[in-house]
Amino acid sequence: MSTRRRRYVLLGLGSIAYAALTFVWFSVPAWLDVVVADFGLTSTQAGLLTGAIPLTYVPVALFSGVVTDYVGPYRAIGAGLVLFGAAQVGRAAAETFPVLLALTVLVGIGGTAMTFGLPKLVSELFPPAESGTPSSIYVVGSLAGTAAAFSIGRAVLGDPLGGWRPLFRYTGLAVLAYAVCWWVVVRRTPLDAVRHAADADGREDLPSVAALRRDLARVFSNRSMRLLVVVGVVYLLVTHGLQNWLATVLQSRGVGAALSASLVSGFVAAQAAGTLFVPTLSDRLGARGSVIAGCATLCSVGTGALLFAPVPLAVPVVGALVVGFGVGGLSPLVRMVPPELDGVGPELTGTAVGLVFAVGELGGFLGPFLVGALYDLTGTYAAGLGVVCVGCLGAVVAGRRLPV
Repeated sequence: MSTRRRRYVLLGLGSIAYAALTFVWFSVPAWLDVVVADFGLTSTQAGLLTGAIPLTYVPVALFSGVVTDYVGPYRAIGAGLVLFGAAQVGRAAAETFPVLLALTVLVGIGGTAMTFGLPKLVSELFPPAESGTPSSIYVVGSLAGTAAAFSIGRAVLGDPLGGWRPLFRYTGLAVLAYAVCWWVVVRRTPLDAVRHAADADGREDLPSVAALRRDLARVFSNRSMRLLVVVGVVYLLVTHGLQNWLATVLQSRGVGAALSASLVSGFVAAQAAGTLFVPTLSDRLGARGSVIAGCATLCSVGTGALLFAPVPLAVPVVGALVVGFGVGGLSPLVRMVPPELDGVGPELTGTAVGLVFAVGELGGFLGPFLVGALYDLTGTYAAGLGVVCVGCLGAVVAGRRLPV
């Protein structure tokens, strides 16, 4: 097998692992109405549950990103599969809200290894000039997992398997089986032969405190990275704020549960279209910052279309698709930009992406939490959606100022 083919095989297997993560991640939002009924949750508790994984990224992401730079993407991805696969099995047996919440946090901890392992894998297998397509591939993998959670996990497999608990149990076991496959492939692959960057398998030793401080200081002091963090906050605010609540918002408009799940899959399909199209466009234009600003504008306009209830259903549906395309474009760009920034490069990609998600997942938590909490306070989803709509303008400004 040629070196190029081996690289794409590893990328493909990593993309499947990312799809497994997002399937597990969005299994709860896909079954949110049933889980809320089974546990007797308020909308605020539901928002906390759906925002638990993004919130986990805040304290864990930066450390996980730094460790990924040292241990390498292969070990990080394998460990992540084991963690969130085991957590999914555990969630199937949860009997109380605190237990379900704690296991969902464990999914988030495993997810950080995947979120930073895949950009690290791409930066070490492919040169920066060729990173656009590989980045799109694994992001599309993550979107496929999200869509499958709604369109297959809820709409197809749920009833034959007997509900959400058997589905969670079987999918968790499937993830653990895939983790074994990943480790076998990695051990049989001549990793030295496929590396593009010199440190692809990680550094020999875990980082010392001094090394951690040095790497973090280099990333924190980079002005462009601070602008990218703003984009990351908005990207995750929109992604989790809408993706977790869109089906419920549509059901509040009188749409059936099955159709709502299918429309969420349409939202994810629009994300996939943005993920595939936008990086190529940014490569051709050579202006990633301006493209980021354009995607954020689409997110703001599309969210605005969801604000008003007494309108034909086609208006919020089109708005959701517009948001999906815009946020789909942002997804690979926030991962592609760090290796191209002066002072960061491939060596510190894990640390840089970790910074984006460590701070950005504050938005990832606040998105779903505020939509739920403001609904409890106001009796309408418009208040939370309005926050998301206005927040997108921050990414427009930051994108325009990025020097890429």
